[in-house]
Amino acid sequence: MTPSAQAGSSTPTLAVVGGGQLARMMAQAAVGLGVPLRLLAEGEGVSAAQVVPDTTVGDYRDLETLREVARGCAVVTFDHEHVPPPHLEALAAEGHACRPGPSALVHAQDKGVMRARLDEIGVPSPRHAIVADPAAVSAFADSVGGFPVVLKTTRGGYDGKGVWVVGSPEEATDVFGLADDVATAGSRMLAEELVDFRRELSALVARSPSGQVAAYPVVESVQKDGICWEVTAPAPDLSESLALQAQQVAMRVAAELDVTGILAVEMFETRAGEVLVNELAMRPHNTGHWSIDGAVTSQFENHLRAVLDLPLGSPAPRQRWTVMVNILGGDHGRLSEDLYAAYPHTFARDPFLRVHLYGKDVKPGRKVGHVTAYGDDLDEVRERARHAAAWFRGDLGEESE
Repeated sequence: MTPSAQAGSSTPTLAVVGGGQLARMMAQAAVGLGVPLRLLAEGEGVSAAQVVPDTTVGDYRDLETLREVARGCAVVTFDHEHVPPPHLEALAAEGHACRPGPSALVHAQDKGVMRARLDEIGVPSPRHAIVADPAAVSAFADSVGGFPVVLKTTRGGYDGKGVWVVGSPEEATDVFGLADDVATAGSRMLAEELVDFRRELSALVARSPSGQVAAYPVVESVQKDGICWEVTAPAPDLSESLALQAQQVAMRVAAELDVTGILAVEMFETRAGEVLVNELAMRPHNTGHWSIDGAVTSQFENHLRAVLDLPLGSPAPRQRWTVMVNILGGDHGRLSEDLYAAYPHTFARDPFLRVHLYGKDVKPGRKVGHVTAYGDDLDEVRERARHAAAWFRGDLGEESE
């Protein structure tokens, strides 16, 4: 009997579109809740397909495939935000509960739509404009005090792809020539001011269809080459008033856009002591992975509770500090391909360390796992997490043992 056919049980089956590590970690939370998952995976043996027995391999861009996976499931949710909006609208029209719904998800799919909506509801963000050509980029640059400015494809970019900092009209011309390699159908070019920020923050909230909201502590994230590298929860030296403001922004966006599930609002903390919204994600997010080990209720469990309209769990931290560091595939080092070989050293050195590997082939720059450390001393917690991640990457030699 597959998990989606539990005879005599009122437990609903949840369909998850996308087979990446987010779906894999949703599966861990679903096991604890006793909620069966049905997975639509993009390929055999991808991260989540390794742990979800009820898996269909297919193309999320094919409506009939989506219909087949959704059949008999109480709710459809997502590991990524790339399902075409017309397909989601068709599923919704046929009575399937898509959470988040297509009218919300489009704000995470299209940065231009997102910026326009945030302007409409009065949420602060960097100055911006849709630009059709390099001349429009130059005009925008003049309006914000000159180059450099940021150019983004409104659709298709992720982990730094589809984002460029340009310092001249000539560089803008080059970017327009590159954008087609990243953008997806319907994409436009968005120009934004280059914000002089102190650091990047992330505010996560879970929101249920009935309107209940749980707000996680605001965290500090460190990016390298456009990829999340390290997260500290809560953000150190963040004033209580600014933390509250960031949480209120996230809760307002969730309510105004009618988001169901986890919403991650990535923000800039400016040197003037303000927060500006940078990006939105309507699914569990890298900046919330710390919550698996560091919060009373992880973002993955609260995402499942939210989309199933169950009462939400506490987002309160278990420890004073929690630090999560991503394990990215390296192109050097004795452990860059054999991740399991890192266990003896890292576990012996730190019995309190938590390690999460995603079952993915190691490639340079690819997220293949993360480590989490927690405790009362921030410097010590950071050192423990950074050491472990560096050992997995193969950045440390035998002398570090």
